[in-house]
Amino acid sequence: DIGFDASLNPYRGCEHGCIYCYARPTHEYFGLSAGLDFETRIMVKEQAPELLREALMATDWEPQTVALSGNTDCYQPVERHLKLTRRCLEVFAEFRNPVTIISKNYLVTRDIDVLQRFVPWQGVAVTLSVTSLDGDLAGRLEPRAARPVRRLEAVRQLAQAGIPVGVMVAPIIPGLNDTEVPSILQAAKAAGARRAGYTIVRLPHGVAPLFEAWLEQHYPQRRQKVLNRLRDMRGGKLSDPRFGHRHRGEGVFAEQIKHMFALTCRRLGLNTDRSTLSATAFQRPGPRQMTLF
Repeated sequence: DIGFDASLNPYRGCEHGCIYCYARPTHEYFGLSAGLDFETRIMVKEQAPELLREALMATDWEPQTVALSGNTDCYQPVERHLKLTRRCLEVFAEFRNPVTIISKNYLVTRDIDVLQRFVPWQGVAVTLSVTSLDGDLAGRLEPRAARPVRRLEAVRQLAQAGIPVGVMVAPIIPGLNDTEVPSILQAAKAAGARRAGYTIVRLPHGVAPLFEAWLEQHYPQRRQKVLNRLRDMRGGKLSDPRFGHRHRGEGVFAEQIKHMFALTCRRLGLNTDRSTLSATAFQRPGPRQMTLF
Protein backbone atom coordinates (compact mmCIF):
# COMPACT_ATOMS: atom_id res chain seq x y z
CA ASP A 1 0.00 0.00 0.00
CA ILE A 2 2.92 2.32 -0.73
CA GLY A 3 4.07 3.59 -4.10
CA PHE A 4 7.41 1.82 -4.38
CA ASP A 5 9.02 -1.60 -3.98
CA ALA A 6 12.57 -0.53 -3.08
CA SER A 7 13.87 2.11 -0.69
CA LEU A 8 17.23 3.29 0.58
CA ASN A 9 17.71 4.75 4.06
CA PRO A 10 21.30 5.90 4.75
CA TYR A 11 20.45 6.41 8.43
CA ARG A 12 18.53 4.52 11.11
CA GLY A 13 17.02 6.65 13.82
CA CYS A 14 16.26 10.31 13.17
CA GLU A 15 17.40 13.51 14.83
CA HIS A 16 14.20 15.31 13.84
CA GLY A 17 12.50 13.74 16.85
CA CYS A 18 8.97 13.75 15.41
CA ILE A 19 6.84 12.37 18.23
CA TYR A 20 4.47 10.51 15.90
CA CYS A 21 7.15 8.78 13.78
CA TYR A 22 6.09 5.25 12.82
CA ALA A 23 9.77 4.26 12.43
CA ARG A 24 10.51 4.65 16.14
CA PRO A 25 9.86 0.97 17.01
CA THR A 26 12.59 -0.15 14.58
CA HIS A 27 15.20 0.92 17.14
CA GLU A 28 13.81 -1.66 19.52
CA TYR A 29 15.14 -4.37 17.18
CA PHE A 30 18.57 -3.45 18.56
CA GLY A 31 17.59 -3.28 22.23
CA LEU A 32 17.30 0.51 22.09
CA SER A 33 14.31 2.64 23.01
CA ALA A 34 11.72 4.06 20.62
CA GLY A 35 11.98 7.29 22.60
CA LEU A 36 15.21 9.21 23.20
CA ASP A 37 17.46 6.50 21.74
CA PHE A 38 15.70 6.81 18.40
CA GLU A 39 16.43 10.55 18.36
CA THR A 40 19.97 10.49 19.72
CA ARG A 41 21.61 7.20 18.72
CA ILE A 42 21.73 7.42 14.96
CA MET A 43 23.08 4.49 12.97
CA VAL A 44 25.07 5.54 9.94
CA LYS A 45 25.49 3.32 6.87
CA GLU A 46 28.96 4.57 5.98
CA GLN A 47 29.35 2.35 2.92
CA ALA A 48 25.89 3.02 1.49
CA PRO A 49 27.15 4.63 -1.77
CA GLU A 50 29.62 1.83 -2.44
CA LEU A 51 27.10 -0.89 -1.67
CA LEU A 52 24.53 0.87 -3.82
CA ARG A 53 26.96 0.84 -6.75
CA GLU A 54 27.49 -2.90 -6.29
CA ALA A 55 23.74 -3.50 -6.23
CA LEU A 56 23.10 -1.50 -9.40
CA MET A 57 25.99 -3.20 -11.21
CA ALA A 58 24.60 -6.66 -10.41
CA THR A 59 22.98 -8.29 -13.42
CA ASP A 60 19.96 -9.29 -11.36
CA TRP A 61 19.12 -5.66 -10.51
CA GLU A 62 15.85 -4.74 -12.17
CA PRO A 63 15.83 -0.98 -12.92
CA GLN A 64 13.06 0.62 -10.89
CA THR A 65 12.27 3.70 -8.87
CA VAL A 66 14.01 3.72 -5.50
CA ALA A 67 12.60 5.80 -2.64
CA LEU A 68 15.11 7.74 -0.58
CA SER A 69 13.76 7.87 2.97
CA GLY A 70 10.55 5.99 3.62
CA ASN A 71 11.74 4.95 7.05
CA THR A 72 13.88 7.80 8.39
CA ASP A 73 14.66 11.13 6.76
CA CYS A 74 17.64 10.98 4.40
CA TYR A 75 18.17 14.74 4.90
CA GLN A 76 18.20 14.76 8.69
CA PRO A 77 20.83 17.11 10.21
CA VAL A 78 23.76 14.63 10.19
CA GLU A 79 23.52 14.52 6.38
CA ARG A 80 24.84 18.07 6.28
CA HIS A 81 28.25 16.75 7.32
CA LEU A 82 28.33 13.14 6.08
CA LYS A 83 26.72 13.70 2.65
CA LEU A 84 25.78 10.04 2.26
CA THR A 85 22.49 10.92 0.59
CA ARG A 86 24.22 13.21 -1.89
CA ARG A 87 26.77 10.52 -2.73
CA CYS A 88 23.99 7.97 -3.25
CA LEU A 89 22.19 10.41 -5.54
CA GLU A 90 25.36 10.76 -7.60
CA VAL A 91 25.46 6.99 -8.02
CA PHE A 92 21.80 6.86 -9.06
CA ALA A 93 22.43 9.68 -11.55
CA GLU A 94 25.39 7.86 -13.07
CA PHE A 95 23.24 4.76 -13.63
CA ARG A 96 20.19 6.80 -14.62
CA ASN A 97 18.11 4.94 -12.09
CA PRO A 98 15.02 6.96 -11.04
CA VAL A 99 14.57 8.11 -7.47
CA THR A 100 11.81 9.61 -5.40
CA ILE A 101 12.61 11.56 -2.24
CA ILE A 102 10.50 12.53 0.74
CA SER A 103 11.87 14.82 3.42
CA LYS A 104 10.92 17.53 5.85
CA ASN A 105 14.28 19.26 5.72
CA TYR A 106 15.33 22.32 3.73
CA LEU A 107 18.70 20.61 3.24
CA VAL A 108 17.30 18.89 0.13
CA THR A 109 17.89 22.17 -1.73
CA ARG A 110 21.66 21.69 -1.35
CA ASP A 111 21.48 18.89 -3.93
CA ILE A 112 19.48 20.71 -6.61
CA ASP A 113 22.49 20.52 -8.90
CA VAL A 114 22.49 16.71 -8.75
CA LEU A 115 18.69 16.40 -8.90
CA GLN A 116 18.57 18.45 -12.10
CA ARG A 117 20.60 15.72 -13.82
CA PHE A 118 17.62 13.37 -13.45
CA VAL A 119 15.04 15.69 -15.01
CA PRO A 120 15.69 15.12 -18.76
CA TRP A 121 14.86 11.40 -18.48
CA GLN A 122 11.97 11.66 -15.99
CA GLY A 123 14.11 10.30 -13.21
CA VAL A 124 13.21 12.27 -10.07
CA ALA A 125 10.33 13.47 -7.92
CA VAL A 126 10.72 15.22 -4.57
CA THR A 127 8.07 15.51 -1.86
CA LEU A 128 8.22 17.79 1.18
CA SER A 129 6.23 16.68 4.19
CA VAL A 130 4.24 19.57 5.70
CA THR A 131 2.34 18.81 8.89
CA SER A 132 1.25 22.30 9.88
CA LEU A 133 1.72 25.95 8.96
CA ASP A 134 1.76 26.80 12.66
CA GLY A 135 5.42 27.15 13.61
CA ASP A 136 4.69 26.56 17.29
CA LEU A 137 2.76 23.34 16.68
CA ALA A 138 5.35 22.11 14.16
CA GLY A 139 8.12 22.88 16.64
CA ARG A 140 6.47 20.73 19.27
CA LEU A 141 5.60 17.88 16.92
CA GLU A 142 8.87 17.89 14.98
CA PRO A 143 11.40 19.69 17.20
CA ARG A 144 14.52 19.41 15.03
CA ALA A 145 12.99 19.42 11.55
CA ALA A 146 12.86 22.47 9.29
CA ARG A 147 10.03 24.85 10.14
CA PRO A 148 7.04 25.07 7.76
CA VAL A 149 8.19 28.28 6.08
CA ARG A 150 11.53 26.66 5.23
CA ARG A 151 9.88 23.57 3.77
CA LEU A 152 7.69 25.72 1.54
CA GLU A 153 10.78 27.66 0.50
CA ALA A 154 12.37 24.32 -0.44
CA VAL A 155 9.30 23.55 -2.58
CA ARG A 156 9.69 26.93 -4.25
CA GLN A 157 13.39 26.47 -5.02
CA LEU A 158 12.92 22.95 -6.37
CA ALA A 159 10.03 24.05 -8.58
CA GLN A 160 12.02 27.00 -9.92
CA ALA A 161 14.86 24.60 -10.75
CA GLY A 162 12.47 22.50 -12.85
CA ILE A 163 12.40 19.56 -10.46
CA PRO A 164 8.97 17.92 -10.06
CA VAL A 165 7.93 18.60 -6.47
CA GLY A 166 4.90 17.96 -4.32
CA VAL A 167 3.81 17.96 -0.70
CA MET A 168 2.62 15.30 1.67
CA VAL A 169 0.20 16.61 4.27
CA ALA A 170 1.35 14.13 6.82
CA PRO A 171 0.43 13.06 9.24
CA ILE A 172 -3.04 14.47 9.66
CA ILE A 173 -3.89 14.28 13.35
CA PRO A 174 -7.66 14.67 13.86
CA GLY A 175 -8.44 17.28 16.48
CA LEU A 176 -4.99 18.84 16.16
CA ASN A 177 -4.08 19.83 12.60
CA ASP A 178 -6.90 18.46 10.39
CA THR A 179 -8.47 21.90 9.90
CA GLU A 180 -5.23 23.12 8.32
CA VAL A 181 -5.42 20.81 5.31
CA PRO A 182 -6.87 23.40 2.86
CA SER A 183 -4.44 26.12 3.92
CA ILE A 184 -1.43 23.79 3.65
CA LEU A 185 -2.48 22.77 0.14
CA GLN A 186 -3.02 26.40 -0.83
CA ALA A 187 0.46 27.37 0.41
CA ALA A 188 2.01 24.37 -1.34
CA LYS A 189 0.36 25.25 -4.65
CA ALA A 190 1.52 28.86 -4.34
CA ALA A 191 5.07 27.62 -3.79
CA GLY A 192 5.02 25.55 -6.95
CA ALA A 193 3.90 22.08 -5.86
CA ARG A 194 2.33 20.00 -8.63
CA ARG A 195 0.89 17.19 -6.54
CA ALA A 196 -0.17 16.37 -3.00
CA GLY A 197 -0.96 13.41 -0.81
CA TYR A 198 -1.81 12.75 2.81
CA THR A 199 -1.77 10.15 5.55
CA ILE A 200 -3.61 9.86 8.85
CA VAL A 201 -1.32 9.49 11.84
CA ARG A 202 -0.67 5.89 12.88
CA LEU A 203 0.75 4.89 16.23
CA PRO A 204 2.23 1.39 16.05
CA HIS A 205 3.68 -0.42 19.07
CA GLY A 206 5.67 1.90 21.37
CA VAL A 207 4.70 5.06 19.50
CA ALA A 208 1.21 5.17 21.05
CA PRO A 209 2.29 5.69 24.68
CA LEU A 210 4.90 8.24 23.59
CA PHE A 211 2.28 10.19 21.67
CA GLU A 212 -0.22 10.01 24.52
CA ALA A 213 2.38 11.38 26.94
CA TRP A 214 3.23 14.14 24.45
CA LEU A 215 -0.43 15.14 24.21
CA GLU A 216 -0.71 15.24 28.00
CA GLN A 217 2.32 17.52 28.20
CA HIS A 218 1.59 19.92 25.33
CA TYR A 219 -2.17 19.77 24.64
CA PRO A 220 -3.88 18.26 27.67
CA GLN A 221 -7.18 19.97 26.84
CA ARG A 222 -7.25 18.26 23.42
CA ARG A 223 -5.88 14.90 24.48
CA GLN A 224 -9.13 13.00 24.80
CA LYS A 225 -10.62 14.48 21.64
CA VAL A 226 -7.58 13.51 19.56
CA LEU A 227 -7.42 9.97 20.95
CA ASN A 228 -11.16 9.43 20.55
CA ARG A 229 -11.08 10.59 16.94
CA LEU A 230 -8.18 8.23 16.23
CA ARG A 231 -10.04 5.32 17.80
CA ASP A 232 -13.06 6.14 15.65
CA MET A 233 -10.81 5.83 12.58
CA ARG A 234 -8.98 2.70 13.75
CA GLY A 235 -11.77 0.37 14.79
CA GLY A 236 -11.58 1.34 18.44
CA LYS A 237 -7.77 1.16 18.64
CA LEU A 238 -5.00 3.70 18.23
CA SER A 239 -3.37 1.73 15.42
CA ASP A 240 -4.63 -0.44 12.59
CA PRO A 241 -1.75 -2.22 10.81
CA ARG A 242 -3.82 -3.59 7.92
CA PHE A 243 -2.43 -2.73 4.50
CA GLY A 244 -4.79 -0.44 2.65
CA HIS A 245 -6.22 0.91 5.91
CA ARG A 246 -3.23 2.02 7.98
CA HIS A 247 -2.54 5.25 6.06
CA ARG A 248 -6.10 6.56 5.64
CA GLY A 249 -8.29 5.06 8.37
CA GLU A 250 -11.99 4.46 7.99
CA GLY A 251 -15.30 5.77 9.29
CA VAL A 252 -17.02 9.15 9.23
CA PHE A 253 -14.03 11.31 10.18
CA ALA A 254 -11.74 9.54 7.72
CA GLU A 255 -14.28 10.10 4.94
CA GLN A 256 -14.59 13.78 5.83
CA ILE A 257 -10.83 14.24 5.55
CA LYS A 258 -10.72 12.27 2.30
CA HIS A 259 -13.38 14.43 0.65
CA MET A 260 -11.99 17.71 1.99
CA PHE A 261 -8.56 16.82 0.65
CA ALA A 262 -9.86 15.73 -2.77
CA LEU A 263 -12.06 18.80 -3.21
CA THR A 264 -9.25 21.18 -2.26
CA CYS A 265 -6.81 19.51 -4.65
CA ARG A 266 -9.37 19.72 -7.44
CA ARG A 267 -10.01 23.40 -6.76
CA LEU A 268 -6.29 24.19 -6.76
CA GLY A 269 -5.44 22.05 -9.78
CA LEU A 270 -3.14 19.71 -7.90
CA ASN A 271 -2.56 16.11 -9.04
CA THR A 272 -3.52 16.83 -12.64
CA ASP A 273 -0.09 15.84 -13.98
CA ARG A 274 -0.20 12.08 -14.55
CA SER A 275 3.40 11.68 -15.71
CA THR A 276 5.37 8.97 -13.91
CA LEU A 277 9.03 8.25 -13.34
CA SER A 278 10.75 6.13 -15.94
CA ALA A 279 13.53 3.54 -15.68
CA THR A 280 13.94 3.18 -19.45
CA ALA A 281 17.11 5.32 -19.47
CA PHE A 282 18.93 3.02 -17.03
CA GLN A 283 22.51 2.28 -17.99
CA ARG A 284 25.45 0.53 -16.42
CA PRO A 285 28.76 2.35 -16.83
CA GLY A 286 31.52 0.56 -18.69
CA PRO A 287 34.52 -0.96 -16.89
CA ARG A 288 36.65 1.63 -15.24
CA GLN A 289 40.15 2.20 -16.56
CA MET A 290 42.91 0.62 -14.52
CA THR A 291 44.98 3.06 -12.53
CA LEU A 292 48.36 3.68 -14.19
CA PHE A 293 51.29 3.25 -11.91
